Amino acid sequence: MPLPEDEQRQLQETERALYEDDPKFARRIRAGDARVRHGRKLMQVLLGVVIGAGLLAAGTVTHRILLEAIGVVVVLLSLMWAVASLRRYAAGVRPVRSRAGTRTATGTKRRAGPSRRARMMERMDERWRRRQDGHGGTPGRTRS
Repeated sequence: MPLPEDEQRQLQETERALYEDDPKFARRIRAGDARVRHGRKLMQVLLGVVIGAGLLAAGTVTHRILLEAIGVVVVLLSLMWAVASLRRYAAGVRPVRSRAGTRTATGTKRRAGPSRRARMMERMDERWRRRQDGHGGTPGRTRS
């Protein structure tokens, strides 16, 4: 749920003041931000694609098949790195709900917790026990 405008503005003002007071801390925080890392990786990927395309063009002009092959490999590796980076970024931004026992984005197994149905059944059991003990009658009714 997004913050209201006034709270969002207050948060931005607080962040701005914090960054002005401690620039070293601000750099450290920005470096840890997933958006900054993702943007940096995309710039590296773009550089790799440009270099690979340049090698491919140079190989085409000079009729060097090895140079063309190296250019193609550099472009493909750069694009594969971009896809892997994008998947990792997307998994961090909006984690995919996984079923119990399936692998998560980090490769570790997720513990199986109680399902929604199991939690509901636990609540209903608890309410039943309270009614049987005489502690929780129906609201609005009095016991005689």
